[in-house]
Amino acid sequence: MAEATGTGAPVSKPIAENEHVQELYNILKNNNSPGLGDFLSIVKQIGAMEKHLESAVGELSAMRTQLEELEASNHPFRNAYQKTVIAMQAQVLEIRDKLTELKEQFIEGCKNAVQSFKDKGIAALDNVARFLGIKPVLENLRDSCDKGIQQDNRNIARIETISTEYHEAGRHLKNIGRAIIGKEPIQEAKPMGAVAKALIVPCKADRKCLTAIRGCAEKAIVTLARLEERAEKPSIAADLKKFSEKVAQAAKEAPAPEKPAPTNAER
Repeated sequence: MAEATGTGAPVSKPIAENEHVQELYNILKNNNSPGLGDFLSIVKQIGAMEKHLESAVGELSAMRTQLEELEASNHPFRNAYQKTVIAMQAQVLEIRDKLTELKEQFIEGCKNAVQSFKDKGIAALDNVARFLGIKPVLENLRDSCDKGIQQDNRNIARIETISTEYHEAGRHLKNIGRAIIGKEPIQEAKPMGAVAKALIVPCKADRKCLTAIRGCAEKAIVTLARLEERAEKPSIAADLKKFSEKVAQAAKEAPAPEKPAPTNAER
């Protein structure tokens, strides 16, 4: 699949392999830019989010397989689990779209920064963060992860509740039979069964993936803020340049020194 930006099409390559990202990285590196470390950190965080999303997609695939098995056996959990799978699919798609938007915006920002460097020189990259413009997208991605984590918590609670109700109903039925034959009733229902535990596993794994993506987004936001703060502080090189310009201007504006009066010998 070809790489695409600004079109809504998914960006297929890992962010670190994009030509515009690599080109900006080389420019910052070759010019000893103080923002290089923060730029690299953001690239790594986006790359990590890509990998965590892949894991979440894998968990969703596992849940679909489990759902098919429940439906085939007409298991009592099938309807509730179907709702869980549908909810998780929606949240994974939302995270995927937000991450695609983030990558597209970041790549477009790198492309613009490179062009500005070609037009104006390294001074144009004193504030790399202003070219990227990814803070709102990062914040939206973080918020989507928060919603997804909450949804996973609800899914887990739903499965646990259904499991409890299922085993409680079974206990009541058994106690009816025991009462008929004069046996003491069972006081406690069975703990969560193997099926319910198996259904909860991918929900917890997905929650872990979303928590990791949220952490990466938060780190990228902090790093971006640091990059912006550094840009607001004039560099030593910039200070020296301004000082040199002031000295040169002062020299031009200074009056020419008066010539000394000729001596008797010169006369």
